[in-house]
Amino acid sequence: MIADSEFAAIRWRGKDLRVEYQRIAPERSDAPLLVFLHEGLGSISMWKDFPERLCTAGGFRGLVFSRPGYGRSTPRDADETWDVDFMHRQAHEVLPAFFEAIGLQEKPWLFGHSDGGSIALLYAAEFPDRVAGLVVMAPHILVEDVTVANIELARQAYLDTDLRQKLGRYHDDVDSAFWGWNRIWLHPPFRQWNIEGELATIRCPILAIQGIDDEYGTLRQIRGIAERVPQTRLLEIPDCGHSPHRDQPETAIVATVSFVKSESSP
Repeated sequence: MIADSEFAAIRWRGKDLRVEYQRIAPERSDAPLLVFLHEGLGSISMWKDFPERLCTAGGFRGLVFSRPGYGRSTPRDADETWDVDFMHRQAHEVLPAFFEAIGLQEKPWLFGHSDGGSIALLYAAEFPDRVAGLVVMAPHILVEDVTVANIELARQAYLDTDLRQKLGRYHDDVDSAFWGWNRIWLHPPFRQWNIEGELATIRCPILAIQGIDDEYGTLRQIRGIAERVPQTRLLEIPDCGHSPHRDQPETAIVATVSFVKSESSP
């Protein structure tokens, strides 16, 4: 069902990088293609079996990859710092370069979690004709106090507990993954980051999912998407934190399958 990992070569920021990716059920040539965009500390392996379960349930194809700096993709240099526009650059530069490198020509569905959800939104806003639809779980469209407070707690846990060891299972260079994400989110100018005004150019359908108990953001995030993109459906899940695919996977799968199939109908 899942093909072995492959590596795509891209050039970004003046450097040659490799991007780790896996295909799910490529033999389903006529099925919708879901591209999975991981969270700020994620990777292919950190999704575990969720992408395969979702694609099996819906009869979809899947494409899962680790952004540069994560998983088995090229790590971030130790002295490389990310700018406030790092998610914009992932959406506007890295994602198109990756798609070109693997020869992707069709319109995929983007399934993004957390930072990956924000990147999906930014891609669809910049390239409205290149995407069939979006499923975004716990995306960020602005920075909230609760987000920063919990990212500060994550920093302390990384320094003082076994969090570094646990995350090391999912990344060849765990410091690359953690500090790239943590330092920019705690960088004071990043408090002004806001993409609300950019959402209006999105033309594809959106399913926005968030746990009611999300520790990294309030429901203002997905409700703000619906206010600006009228073709948005909202799913607010009780007894669910920041990761619906781990806390309430069946709810996320059923909702996604129903959404993609209904929006794929002629």
